[in-house]
Amino acid sequence: MQADASTLHAAVADDFAAVDRTILAQLESRVPLVQTIGQYIIQSGGKRLRPVLVLLAARALGYQGDRHINLAALIEFMHTSTLLHDDVVDESSLRRGRSTANDTWGNAPSVLVGDFLYSRSFQMMVEVGSMDVMAILSAATCTIAEGEVLQLTNIGNADIDEAAYFETIHGKTAMLFEAAAHAGAILAQEADGTVTAAQVSALQNYGRYLGLAFQLIDDLLDYQGDAETMGKNVGDDLAEGKPTLPLIRAMQVGSPAQASLVRGAIEKGGLEQLDEVLEVVRLTGGLDYTRSRAQEMADNALTELKALPESDFRASLERIALLSVGRQA
Repeated sequence: MQADASTLHAAVADDFAAVDRTILAQLESRVPLVQTIGQYIIQSGGKRLRPVLVLLAARALGYQGDRHINLAALIEFMHTSTLLHDDVVDESSLRRGRSTANDTWGNAPSVLVGDFLYSRSFQMMVEVGSMDVMAILSAATCTIAEGEVLQLTNIGNADIDEAAYFETIHGKTAMLFEAAAHAGAILAQEADGTVTAAQVSALQNYGRYLGLAFQLIDDLLDYQGDAETMGKNVGDDLAEGKPTLPLIRAMQVGSPAQASLVRGAIEKGGLEQLDEVLEVVRLTGGLDYTRSRAQEMADNALTELKALPESDFRASLERIALLSVGRQA
């Protein structure tokens, strides 16, 4: 997907450039380290999918104003703050092929700069001037935090089922995709009374399904990718004892011996049995099953877009859904 990222911005190229300028301007701080760490992670090569969703959702419903620029930028700040916090919680040393901020500057500065970015996003939210948008995003922050805590409490828990797994990834990942598309649609509705509730709901659902597909592929790549392509270490999830869908499926359909091996690896954590677990996940179809569920989510996202008028913006949203399940990083 990385190679195609620039094409996803083409329909909103001018808007995207304005978002970049806004992000850099809003990173300014009287404390140099805040700006240094903020710029380091913001400029670390991410695809900026969440702000692009804001821009495309608003434009797909005919929005002609400029409030979506601030909205897209603050969504990226919210996302970046969660990355800073996540890397501290996960004790990660590598993200997008570079050292994490916590590995470079330490845990305390990373957490505090994450707090700054969250706070700045709420300042910008006030400037957007929509109570409905504020309600969506403030609720989303709570759901995201709950998702992260849920994931933390499930580390080493080999008894988690598929439903609980989906609840976790909705909170930790899909919620911000959903909120981005939903909030962009709300701006369009507030500006144009012909935008229907069904269209707003369709974009909200699209974002949720897209986020689920995206996280499913992330979890698949942890057992199928390579560190150079992914920009993170293969097997990180297993090392942390995270019971993701490839493992859940392997325990569900594998033999008692295979299930026991995977269970033990989750409960123990670490990478001592990585090769054996990889083999079990492959033999039991855990990878194929995870990809099929991701494809199902992407198909659901595409179905939701039928509620929107045809346009280059809708076509870009469709392309993102298709690329989300075909990516290798």
